[in-house]
Amino acid sequence: MVNQSDTTTIVTQPKVIEDHKPSFKRWLKHFFYMPESKRFFNKQDQYVIAQAVTDAEHGHVGEIQVVIEGHIPANQAYFQNVHARAKQLFAELGVWDTEYNSGILLYINLCEKSVEIVIDRGIKDATSQADWNQICDGIVMHLRQQKYREGVIDGIVKIGEILHQYYLDHEQDQNQQNEISNKPIIL
Repeated sequence: MVNQSDTTTIVTQPKVIEDHKPSFKRWLKHFFYMPESKRFFNKQDQYVIAQAVTDAEHGHVGEIQVVIEGHIPANQAYFQNVHARAKQLFAELGVWDTEYNSGILLYINLCEKSVEIVIDRGIKDATSQADWNQICDGIVMHLRQQKYREGVIDGIVKIGEILHQYYLDHEQDQNQQNEISNKPIIL
C-alpha cells in the first residue's frame, strides 16, 4: 500500500506529461529562439552570480541553485511549459537532495522572459507565495529592461534574506559543506 503525505506526490505519469496542454505555438517559439544565454551571461557575470549565491547562503543551511536557460529544448517544448521545466530541473539536478531539505531552484527562461522558483519541502513554510511571486516579478522586470545580471543578483539577495529570516532560530553546523555548487548553470 502506498500512502501520500503532504510533502510527497505520487507520480504515475512520465515527467513531461502533466496538467498543462501541449502547445505547438510554444514549441515553435522555443525552436526558433536564438541561444543567447551565454551572450547575456559571460564568465564575469557568472562569477558575480556565484559570489552572490555564496553570500546569500552564508549563515544558514539553505542552498540556492541558479539555472539560466535560453530556451526549452525543442524535443520537450511541445509538452512542457516553463513551470514544468523548472520542476524537472529541480529533480534532475538534485536540488531536493540536501540534508535539511533546504534547496531552492531559481530558474530563468530567457525565451519567455519567465522566472520560476522551486522550493524544497524543508522551507515551504518559510514565507507566503506572494513573497516568492514578488521576487519573480522583480527579476522579470529587470529582464524586460535588459538588466540581466542585476535582475539575477537582486533575486538571489532577496532569496537569501528570506532564508536568513527562516533559519534565524536554527543552529548552523560550522562544518557543514556546500551541498550544491554556487556556480550558475547556463543551458
